[in-house]
Amino acid sequence: MSIRYPLATTTWDDAEYGALQDVIASGRFTMGPQVRAFEEEFAAALGAKHAVMVNSGSSANLIALAAAVVNPGVDLNPGDEVIVPAVSWATTYYPVHQLGLTLRFVDVDLDTLNMDPELVAAAITPKTKAILAVNLLGNPADLVRLSDLASDNGLILLEDNCESLGATLDGRSAGTFGLAGTYSSFFSHHISTMEGGLVTTDDEYTYQAAVSLRAHGWTRELPAENLIHPKTGDLFDDLFRFVLPGYNVRPLEMSGALGRHQLAKLPELVAGRRANAARFVEIFGGRSDVRIQRENGASSWFGFSFILEGRLSGRRADVVKALGEAGIESRPIVAGNFARNPVMGHLRAEVPESLPAADRIHVDGLFVGNHHYPIPGELELLATAIDGV
Repeated sequence: MSIRYPLATTTWDDAEYGALQDVIASGRFTMGPQVRAFEEEFAAALGAKHAVMVNSGSSANLIALAAAVVNPGVDLNPGDEVIVPAVSWATTYYPVHQLGLTLRFVDVDLDTLNMDPELVAAAITPKTKAILAVNLLGNPADLVRLSDLASDNGLILLEDNCESLGATLDGRSAGTFGLAGTYSSFFSHHISTMEGGLVTTDDEYTYQAAVSLRAHGWTRELPAENLIHPKTGDLFDDLFRFVLPGYNVRPLEMSGALGRHQLAKLPELVAGRRANAARFVEIFGGRSDVRIQRENGASSWFGFSFILEGRLSGRRADVVKALGEAGIESRPIVAGNFARNPVMGHLRAEVPESLPAADRIHVDGLFVGNHHYPIPGELELLATAIDGV
């Protein structure tokens, strides 16, 4: 069966292909002026002071968290707890463990699919030092309440906004409510730079630490006057001084050039997704056999999720089969209840005895794609396929 309703499609046109050729002609392939320009434009578009580009959204999570750990103004150290939602992608969790921190799982709200603030409040212990919120499938979490919880309890708030570029809450960009926010520009996301990700922050130390950590933990890209480590003024020494336990997650110059063109299209891309979402809600919002995601703020609608209920409860395999036969690609809702994955045996984590909402999502959840162009026929095909189960 040919694919009639794909999960993701390209957002490139001649501008992006031209940008690639321009970089090839320049002879500069590792990060350079195009990456720096994209970072500045990205930060400005989201209303953040700084942005740091890396090679993926997964790396963005690692760098944001590592920058917080090394920040002397942030009380976050190995052994401390970080509250995380039970439903997210693997690389929300791995950096927490890899940096010596402890994951403290909380359940999500079955309607928004995001972490339940009341459960977050109840999960805070004397060891808790951070909340890592995830804005799932384009939908902002309750970032105002989570910000208040963090402030009231002396915690930091970080946002994994990799699926939700272009979403807003109370007129503010998702990803900008906490100490740092992360974004992905992988092919299937709102903008695509082949591979890529970014960290935004308003905190100067976090920004400079992210710049250093991105490339070996050295001082090379830091300004002459910086907060990480003083430069000597000797160029040879300043290019090869290692001051933080860093990584090598630098982006390509091609990705920066692509990002500049993609960012210019972001309002139009999100508007197209939101128009499709309005039709999706019309078709599926009143059904008794599926529960769809309830929008919080202004979602950028990464995809369209279903939790199967009523006659379809427990029949996800049947629904997936019917969608496949109709040429519709589908996936689980991110990674379902991540605490059910075998990798948990390797992670330092505190998991509640019960995660009922995450379990429902794990068993009865799936999502299909959304796109920047109109998809009325695809949505009708989707409804027909589900009706036929």
